[in-house]
Amino acid sequence: MERINAQCPVTIDGFDFVEESGGIFEYRLASNGLQVLLLPQPVVPVVAFMVTYRVGSRNEVTGLTGATHMLEHLMFKGTEKFNRKLNNSVFNVLQSVGAQVNATTWYDRTNYYELLPKDYLPLAIEIEVDRMRGALINEEDLESERTVILNEFDRGKNDPVRNLYDSVWSTAFVAHPYHHPTIGWRSDIENATVKGLRHFYDTYYRPDNATVSVLGDFEPEASLELIRQHFGGITNPSEPIPDVTTREPEQNGERRVTVRQAGQVGSLMLAFKSPPGLDRDVEALDVLAMVLSTGKNSRLFSRLTDKGLTTNVGATASRLRDPGLFYLFAFLTPGTEHEIVEEEIWNALEEIKDKGITEAELRRAKNQLRAQEIFGRDGVFAVASQLNEAIAAGDWKLYTAYLDRIAAVDVESVQRVAKTYCVRDRSTVGRYIPS
Repeated sequence: MERINAQCPVTIDGFDFVEESGGIFEYRLASNGLQVLLLPQPVVPVVAFMVTYRVGSRNEVTGLTGATHMLEHLMFKGTEKFNRKLNNSVFNVLQSVGAQVNATTWYDRTNYYELLPKDYLPLAIEIEVDRMRGALINEEDLESERTVILNEFDRGKNDPVRNLYDSVWSTAFVAHPYHHPTIGWRSDIENATVKGLRHFYDTYYRPDNATVSVLGDFEPEASLELIRQHFGGITNPSEPIPDVTTREPEQNGERRVTVRQAGQVGSLMLAFKSPPGLDRDVEALDVLAMVLSTGKNSRLFSRLTDKGLTTNVGATASRLRDPGLFYLFAFLTPGTEHEIVEEEIWNALEEIKDKGITEAELRRAKNQLRAQEIFGRDGVFAVASQLNEAIAAGDWKLYTAYLDRIAAVDVESVQRVAKTYCVRDRSTVGRYIPS
């Protein structure tokens, strides 16, 4: 840590230093607004380089759903400098130097990343700058990847759990783009065009809509200079980044959806509208999720799993840029009726709303969350993954502040969020029934 403080912050032409939090230093490239985050961790000679674009299925409209995911595929197929015809495709070049490379797409973001020996950081920067504005997006690659993505879509539809998850989100949200599955609707995948994808790419893949993160063993000043040299010449389109103005109307009644398809045992998903990811209530919901479903001391283990009604129960508070869902997922044992499991979940929620939780439950849940968070930060790639989600939620400092935010949760706030959000008239119940 002393070495980190000695190296950062640095002053370098072309960059404005913004702030520091938890050992992470934020800079802004003056020429185009590119956000840069540096986390020096000179423990092992590897570096993670990641570009997070603040675009996901949240930014897609009907007719172009799945565009972000399709571009994720296409931006690996070829760029102006790195492509198969030149025999130096992105995958081949990076894997030849021992890099781990991939990309992921979600509701609010897409990220492209490399984990590689530190000496090859310049190569990762060169590839990502070319991918930002030099993606080829041609007809041949689109048709090839369309087949791959449709196969991926069908695999998801053949998975009852995945199908139930998508059905609940699409039922819970009727106006907001979280209604759309990240992979898109099948008809939109089938009809996507090069022209439509190119326009989407030109709209969102730009410096002022991106964050570059560098983590691991690197020299901050030299790395910033490389970033300035490569990214500094990119100009932003004259058109502003479109804002997502659609707000989900208030839900005034329970919604239900049923999925019937081949399978062995049923499952149940119970979801409630929840606040945006930067809201302090999300940490209280994280604690509530732990109290309900984590470990043999959890409320739902004793009510359901211990009685042989479920094989497993989980709860999650989504952390998205806009209001999302707090949801519970139960996997039923053979012969168990959905009504029984649903009633027990409601009973557990009503008990917490009426009587709250104990200090012992609060302490245990906080310890579980702290351990989960710390284990999830083991290595620069793990840190990059968590930092990526904080960026997507709207503020990278959510990563550095999370443990303090959890520490501030008390029993009263857990009871309050249960009362506020776990309401029948704002619930969506999904059932998977094996056919």
